[in-house]
Amino acid sequence: TLFVSNASLEHAKRLVSSYKQGQAKSMTPEIWQAKKVVDSTLHPDTGLPVFLPFRMSCFVISNLVVTAGMLTPGLQTTGTLLWQITNQSLNVAINSANANKSTPLSTSALAKSYLLAVSASCSVALGLNSIVPRVKRLSPGTKTILTRLVPFAAVASAGALNVFLMRGEEIRQGIDIYPVLGDQEKLKRAKDGMEVQSLGKSKRAATMAVGETALSRVFNATPIMVIPPLVLVRLQRTRWLQHRPRMVLPVNLGLILTTSIFALPLALAAFPQRQAIQAQKLEKEFWDRGGFLGEVEFNRGI
Repeated sequence: TLFVSNASLEHAKRLVSSYKQGQAKSMTPEIWQAKKVVDSTLHPDTGLPVFLPFRMSCFVISNLVVTAGMLTPGLQTTGTLLWQITNQSLNVAINSANANKSTPLSTSALAKSYLLAVSASCSVALGLNSIVPRVKRLSPGTKTILTRLVPFAAVASAGALNVFLMRGEEIRQGIDIYPVLGDQEKLKRAKDGMEVQSLGKSKRAATMAVGETALSRVFNATPIMVIPPLVLVRLQRTRWLQHRPRMVLPVNLGLILTTSIFALPLALAAFPQRQAIQAQKLEKEFWDRGGFLGEVEFNRGI
């Protein structure tokens, strides 16, 4: 789905539309593939393609080199700073591209959020790198392991903070929520070409959306930033890798790639992108305005 052409994307959109309008009576493998293409390429709020490097379907590729850089053994201060800045720059771009677009973020707020996130990640990374070697009670082996886990602490804390900073405007102003439609109502609206109108903006829905997205960032970073460095520490003690120091980088890349392939789907699946909840869990003004089964829905963002 990552390198789909414009023609293929338009074809996929037509297939999905025909299914929603009831023209296709059953879900076929072709329609299912078309839905995967549409969901992974188009932003659910704008209906426009997300810039390719910042799509979640490209996350493993975009994040591979950056993660490998941060997990490089023996990084000095300059290297640590450069890779943390690069990582937070990528995070800002991904968070901005995939955020809920019903409450846009101004350029000045975007720049401020970026600077705060970079400052937080660099401070955590440099601070822990300075503290760990000075702890006298730890054995050399434990210090090595903790030093390798410093990037995880920096990425997890700054990654979650990055989401809240980038999408803070959503929490302050709220995001659009919509009534959940039953199957018959969906079919009728699809045939008539009628869009579902927003019930208004909910701050509680926004808080839930941003909080879950921040948690998913931590869920994603945990295996990717923890498993490869711990495995690499063990491998570097083997004679095979000690006699082949040039293989450290390829092995590191392989560990990160393998872990990312399995970790990202699990992190994204932890919370659905299109969230449906009972209207009574939101502000009082929405209590009696729920749709099917009294539920409303909103785009959580990813």
